[in-house]
Amino acid sequence: MQTGFYSNTGGMVTQFNRLDVISNNLANVNTAGFKRDDVVIGDFMRLYTETHDELPLRNHTRQAAQHLNRAMVRVPQIVEEYTDHDLGTLMQTGNPLDVALQSANTFFVVETPNGLRYTRDGSFRLDDQGFLVAKEGFRVLNSDGAPIALPVDRKIAISPEGTIYAQNDQNLLEQEELATLQVVRFDNPKWLEKMGHNYFLNNPLNEDPFPAEGQFLVAQGYLEKSNINPISEMTALIETNRLVGMYQKVMDTHMNDINSDAINKLASIKA
Repeated sequence: MQTGFYSNTGGMVTQFNRLDVISNNLANVNTAGFKRDDVVIGDFMRLYTETHDELPLRNHTRQAAQHLNRAMVRVPQIVEEYTDHDLGTLMQTGNPLDVALQSANTFFVVETPNGLRYTRDGSFRLDDQGFLVAKEGFRVLNSDGAPIALPVDRKIAISPEGTIYAQNDQNLLEQEELATLQVVRFDNPKWLEKMGHNYFLNNPLNEDPFPAEGQFLVAQGYLEKSNINPISEMTALIETNRLVGMYQKVMDTHMNDINSDAINKLASIKA
């Protein structure tokens, strides 16, 4: 087997996977509250070294691992894919039902048919029944874990602590407390899994979320923009495309030049 051809194929597949991640980031550059993804590229040797003593080989010994094809251990691999939870900038919208979270590792709680989901996208609205819902129509929960019903004929004010009030149009100082948005934190947001539509699912390996508190927890009339830097992503996109082209040229060399040269020379050798 041509190990060089194998290595280049693995490298090209790795760059294709990286390209998928970058493309998804760029597609969500204008998605409120979106958190960018990235990958860590290593090689098979790193994975092999980390699990050297756990290989399912005879006698479970280091000596048994000597049968590994050492020409294949430097093939590039995506060893980790992660989500960058850094804050995005705030954008003023003026919509009273738009709410932005002002601190990292804080999430709104939304009730879906598949259970609780967590999001930083605070572009909320009222449904036909007067409940506060996310874009997809899933109900936003209050601090007691119940849906939030709001009046349609009164002004809505949301305090920096997340408390929702209904104000009197004639006297804005007269207001009625309706509910408090449920905002939670996680011990380690790394374990959160993206589930599409800008929602996260808590991994069973992670601890249960706990209430987030703070004087400047939320901002009414604002949305958090994605934390994607379009220039950095475009630079990475160009770099990835060039690497794919380089791998393709090496593969062409193996297939069309080296193989052809080997066939011609072997055919010319006299018995």
